[in-house]
Amino acid sequence: MEKLNLSFACGPYDRMDPLAKKEVEPQGINLNYITIQNPREIFDRMINDRQFDASEMSVSEYICRYADGERDLVGIPVFPSRAFRHSCIVVNTDMIKTPSDLNGKKIGVQIYTMTAAVWIRGVLQEAGVDLSTITWVEGDLRKPGSHGRPRAKRLLRPVNRVRSESSSSLSQLLETGEIAATIGADVPTCFGKTPHIQHLFPNVRQTEKEYFQRTGIFPIMHLVVIKKDVLERHPFVASSLFKAMNESKDIALAQMKFASTYRYMLPFLPSDLKEIEDIFGGDPWPYGVEPNRKVLESLVTFLYDQAMIARKVPLEELFPIACE
Repeated sequence: MEKLNLSFACGPYDRMDPLAKKEVEPQGINLNYITIQNPREIFDRMINDRQFDASEMSVSEYICRYADGERDLVGIPVFPSRAFRHSCIVVNTDMIKTPSDLNGKKIGVQIYTMTAAVWIRGVLQEAGVDLSTITWVEGDLRKPGSHGRPRAKRLLRPVNRVRSESSSSLSQLLETGEIAATIGADVPTCFGKTPHIQHLFPNVRQTEKEYFQRTGIFPIMHLVVIKKDVLERHPFVASSLFKAMNESKDIALAQMKFASTYRYMLPFLPSDLKEIEDIFGGDPWPYGVEPNRKVLESLVTFLYDQAMIARKVPLEELFPIACE
């Protein structure tokens, strides 16, 4: 039987590398793995132009689109990107010393609705920030203007959210004190170059470990989506990709643990691996709905609380195809 030709756009991740190199091949599929470094480019090309059969996708955008009735993409519980985002909360220390100092201030964000920002607002709220008092200034960290080509998402209740009209980047606005902080999926370019620009949480690694130990949450940023019309014609694609992506991840994890020669330029890799084992108990990057139920339901709750969806959508709706 002839294999189905399928295009898939995703970042250059270690967990996807065996798939990209065809060391792992999804059953019945001739996969054209299109490597794109910038996730925003993938999302924009998939949502705005439908350029791929399947792709990496922002999990919050997927949930919001589903809640808004846009059902042209179907998610499978594969999560190429996860990250603790405490390190992406950067403040001007001339203005901000503690989380509660952010109350009533302007905070720069690449896109208000991006997944990283959703998780970070949850962290800030837990740390004593009243989100209703914040003015969120949307823009690019590195240059004037917007971050990518996102479709404007209408919020379900009033939020102090404005687009930056400045001729400066968010990084420059932070440095000059026109905004008090930035959040998002990256740090501003002035970080590490200007003494008064620092992490909100100085000991980021310890803060993130304690967050996981307290909550059990390792935040999910991206998932994999497949065009609905592809699945209607070829239902096997979802389970085939899920199995292949799991196998690819397992290979990457085994290679990372190979101790004779270090696969990555991490001088303390054995210690890092021991710490990962102690904290996560084996696989730090599980796929599937059940191993990630708490994380996903927490994200849905944040999206609801932050006026981005009108109801808490059950995971069974978001992931209608049983892949596990």
